[in-house]
Amino acid sequence: MDQKGINTTCTHTGELEDLQFKGAVSPLYMSTSYQFEDVAIKRYPRYFNTPNQEALCKKLAALEHAEAALIFGSGMAAISTALMAFLRADDHIVLQQTLYGGTYNFAVTQFEKYGISYSFTNGWTVADFEKEIKPNTKVIYIETPSNPLLTITDLKGIGQLAQKHGILSMIDNTFASPINQNPIDFGIDIVLHSATKYMGGHSDICAGVIASSQENMDMIFQTAICFGGSLSDYTVWLLERSIKTMAIRVKAQNENAMKMATYLSESRDVENVYYPGLETHPDHELAKSQMRGFGGMLSFELDSSIDASLFFKNLRLVKPSMSLAGIESTMLSPTQTSHALMTPEDREKQSIKDTLIRFSLGIEEMEDLIQDIEQAIAKVKSISVPV
Repeated sequence: MDQKGINTTCTHTGELEDLQFKGAVSPLYMSTSYQFEDVAIKRYPRYFNTPNQEALCKKLAALEHAEAALIFGSGMAAISTALMAFLRADDHIVLQQTLYGGTYNFAVTQFEKYGISYSFTNGWTVADFEKEIKPNTKVIYIETPSNPLLTITDLKGIGQLAQKHGILSMIDNTFASPINQNPIDFGIDIVLHSATKYMGGHSDICAGVIASSQENMDMIFQTAICFGGSLSDYTVWLLERSIKTMAIRVKAQNENAMKMATYLSESRDVENVYYPGLETHPDHELAKSQMRGFGGMLSFELDSSIDASLFFKNLRLVKPSMSLAGIESTMLSPTQTSHALMTPEDREKQSIKDTLIRFSLGIEEMEDLIQDIEQAIAKVKSISVPV
C-alpha cells in the first residue's frame, strides 16, 4: 500500500473530483435514489455505496492502514455491528475490564439475549486476557488508551495472542485516533472508532467507523445492511471535510494534554492524574512503543476537599459538557455521563470514582486553560459551607 504523509492522506485520499465545475472540494451527492439499469454499481444509502460514502471509506481505510472501511451513524452502531457480525449463539468473547460505558452496557444487556457468553478481564495485560480464553472464544475486544482512566493495552501482545488461538481481535481506537496509533500495524484485526470524536473534531457530527481487511469487511457488510446503521450523505460530506484538519488538530491537542497533565500533577489541589504521557504512568513505556503521540485526553481527581460539582459550575472557559475531542476543551464526570449506565459496583471494579473528572483538551492557549481551572478552584474554596 502506497502510504502518503498523514496530512496529505487526511486532505486528499478519497476525495471526489468535481468534474463539472472543477471545484476544490468534493461535491455533495444528496440523492437517496439511483438508477439500477445499465449501471456498474447499484447504489443505495443503506448499502454504504453512495458516491460520498465510498469516497470517505477510502480515506478512512488509508488512515488506519486497512484494506477497507465502512462509516456508520454512531460509534455504537459500528461497535455493535462489528461484534454481531462475528458472534453467534454459544460463542464467547473476552472483553477488557476498562471499557467505554456504552460498550460495557451493550455486552451486559444484549449478549445473553443471543446466547453469547462473555468474560471481563481482571486487568489489561496479555496474561489477563489469556486467562479468560475458552474453547469457544471467538473475539478479544480491547480499548487503548481506555476511557476514562487511560490504561494502555499491549497491541502487539494481544495481536499475537489472538492469532495463536485463532481468535479475532478488535479495538476501540477512538481515544488515540489514527493520528497517534494504528493498531493494524501491530497485528490487531479490526479497528473501531467513534468518528464523532477526533475525526469530526468540532462537536457537530455523530458517526462511527470500522476498518479491517477486505475479507473481514465483507462479513461485516452482510450484518451492516441488516442493521441499517448508515449515515446521511450530508454528514458524510461534513466528516470528510473535518478529517482534512485532523492531524493538525490532534497534534495541538496532544501538546496541550501533555502540558496540562504536567501542570495538574504538580498542583496541590489534585490528588491523581491519569495520562500515558507522564513518566509516572505505569504504562508509559508501553505507550511510547505503540503510540506516536499520547493523545488529547486525560483524567484527574480533585483533592477531596474541593466539591467537583461546584468546580464544574465555576468554569468559565472549559465547558462542562458530554462527549470529547472537539477543538474546545471540555470536562465531565464519567459517573454521571459516559459510565452512568454501569452500576456503582461495576464502576468501583474499574476504579472509576465519583470524584474522577475526564478532561478533553482542545486547541486553546494553555495559559487561558490553566487560568480558568485556577479561578474555578479558588471560587470553590472561597465558598463557605453553612454548619
